[in-house]
Amino acid sequence: MLAIDAAAYRSPWRRHHPAAKALLAGGLLGCALVLPPWPGAVVTALVALAVALCWARVPARTLLRAARTPLGFALTGSLTFLVTVGADGIGWADGGPRRAGDVVARCGAAVLCQLLFAGTTPLADTLPRLVRLGVPATLVEVAALIYRMLFVVLDTTRRIRDAQAGRLGARSLRATWRSLGGLGSAVFVRSFDRARRLEIGLAGRGYTGALTVAVEPIPLRTPFLLAAPLPAVLAVTATLVLERLL
Repeated sequence: MLAIDAAAYRSPWRRHHPAAKALLAGGLLGCALVLPPWPGAVVTALVALAVALCWARVPARTLLRAARTPLGFALTGSLTFLVTVGADGIGWADGGPRRAGDVVARCGAAVLCQLLFAGTTPLADTLPRLVRLGVPATLVEVAALIYRMLFVVLDTTRRIRDAQAGRLGARSLRATWRSLGGLGSAVFVRSFDRARRLEIGLAGRGYTGALTVAVEPIPLRTPFLLAAPLPAVLAVTATLVLERLL
């Protein structure tokens, strides 16, 4: 199980309805996308971080580990705004640092808002309820199967890497590249085989196009539902105040 999933199952918000948590995180996500990058996105990121660490009590280390990969993509992608390619060759782009900063600020705020929801709501609580909202059941089932296969792939990768390490598969650069090639091919073959076996298993159990899943009832508590929009309201208010002061 991924650390962010483990945090979601242990979250003190576990017993709150996913709709209320979606309202809270979705409101902040809307602020990250609509408000100006400065100071709106920065304020939204700080509010989302404070809510995640202090109110939802998502472990800081788990939040950091989950955020580093998407933030790394945002940082590397924003570097393209710094340069321009023209008839005179490659040069520095006018206003490039500002555009790069805007992209990083918006992406950082949006990532924190999504991790706030992911760190407090297990996917098993969310997917079955999407059908009630009108999302096609087939799409939900495909998402659930991909989610399940993700853990199969991660477990297979870990086992193969452990076996390669035990055989000194990384003792040199050449051996490391050879191990990586073997790892990729083995993971593909084993994942394909597990998917085929899963399909056979579902067919053997009379799969007719719909998986019946028991959804645990979670009450929609009014106090938490009323408090859910407050972080977004705080982000908007703080942004308007800072815009007047700066």
